Amino acid sequence: MTDRMNWFPGHMRKAMNELKDRMKLIDVLIEVCDARIPLSSRNPELRRIIEGKTRIVVLNKSDLSDPEQNRLWEAYFLGKGTPAISIDSVHRKGLQQIRSIAEDKCAGILQKARDKGRIGRPIRAMVVGIPNSGKSTLINSLCNRKLAVTGDMPGVTRHFQWARTESGMELMDMPGVLWPNLGKPRDRLCLALTGAIRSDVTDLVSVSSLGMSLIHSLYPQFIENRYGITIPPGPYDEREYYEPFMSAARKKGCILSAGRVDEERFARLFIDDFQSGRIGRVSLEHAPRFNTKEDIK
Repeated sequence: MTDRMNWFPGHMRKAMNELKDRMKLIDVLIEVCDARIPLSSRNPELRRIIEGKTRIVVLNKSDLSDPEQNRLWEAYFLGKGTPAISIDSVHRKGLQQIRSIAEDKCAGILQKARDKGRIGRPIRAMVVGIPNSGKSTLINSLCNRKLAVTGDMPGVTRHFQWARTESGMELMDMPGVLWPNLGKPRDRLCLALTGAIRSDVTDLVSVSSLGMSLIHSLYPQFIENRYGITIPPGPYDEREYYEPFMSAARKKGCILSAGRVDEERFARLFIDDFQSGRIGRVSLEHAPRFNTKEDIK
C-alpha cells in the first residue's frame, strides 16, 4: 500500500549530512527533477541546505512527459524566480541551455575571478536530485563521455564525484537522495511509478492499480487504447480500480493455470509500459495555471 511506502537507506542520510559542507565548493546548483512529477520529485530537505544558492531546475525525461505540461512547468518555475529547462539527457536535447543559464547566473562570480587574475576559472556546479531522476546520465551527456555510473534502479550513485564538461564546467555528482517522510500518498505513488523508490520495497499490484487509475483520470484515452478496455469514469480509489486492472491483465494475456490472473506479472508490465513511454507522454502532475500560495523556493 502506498500509505506505508518508504525508502531511506543509510547512504542517503550520509549524503544529506555531507551535502551542506560541500555547498561552499560550488557556484550554482543544478536540481534535476523528473518532468513527469516536477513537484514530488523535489527533495524538501534540500531547501534548508541550499537556501540562497543560485539554482537551475532541470526537468529531465521530458521526452516521456506531456509537451504542453513541460511548457507550463517551465513558466511556473520561472514565475517563482527559478529558471527551468525541459531536457532529454539520454538524447542530449536541451543541454546547451544549462550552460547558457549557468554562465548568465554566475557572471558576477566569474568577473570577480577575472579581476583577481584567475582567467578561465570554470563554473562549478553541483548536480542534485532524487534517485533515478537521470543525474548521472545528464553528467555523462554534458561531458560527452561516460564518467558517472548509470542504471535503471534507484540508488546507483553512492559517492560524491567530480567531472569536467567539454565546455569547461566542473560538475559534482551527488548520490540521489529521498527523505524520511515521503509526503502524501499521491506523492509516494508518483515516486514509485517513476522508479525513484525501489520496486522491492513496494506493493507492485497496488502501485500499478492506483497508477492506472491516476493516469486514466488525466489521460483516459491512453489507458483504453493501450490495453483495449473501456473504463467508466470513477474515483481515484484502489478498490474501485481493481476490476479495470484485472481486465487489462487478461487482455494482455497475464494468465496463470486455471485461468487465474497473474497480477504481479501485469503490474510489472504496466509499470514498464509507463516508464518507457509506451502508454503515452504522461505528466502525473499538472502545472497550476494561476498563482498559488505554495512555496516553491
